[in-house]
Amino acid sequence: MSQAMREERLLTVLLGPHISEKSHLVAESGNQVVFKVRTDATKAEIKAAVEKLFEVSVDGVTVVNQAGKVKRRGRGFGRRASFKKAYVSLAAGSEIDFLGAE
Repeated sequence: MSQAMREERLLTVLLGPHISEKSHLVAESGNQVVFKVRTDATKAEIKAAVEKLFEVSVDGVTVVNQAGKVKRRGRGFGRRASFKKAYVSLAAGSEIDFLGAE
C-alpha cells in the first residue's frame, strides 16, 4: 500500500466520538476516549489515526463490536445497524477536548 493511500485511509478510520454515560465515566477516571470506527479498522490503524489527527500520544486501544439492537415499531420489527467502537487510552499528559471549551 502506498504512503498516500495509507494516509487517506487513516483519515477515514475514525467516524466520530461516541458520546454516552459510560464514555464520560472512562474519560474522567481512566484518561480514555471512545470513538466510533470503521468495521474493518485494526487497532494499529486506530492508534495511528488518533495520533495523527489529534497530535496526542496513545498508550493502547481496545476494540468492541457492538451488535445492533432489535427494535419494534407497531407490528413490525427492525434492527439498528451494528458498529465498532474503540476505547483509546491516552498517555499521561495527553488530552482530547471535543467540546472545545477554553
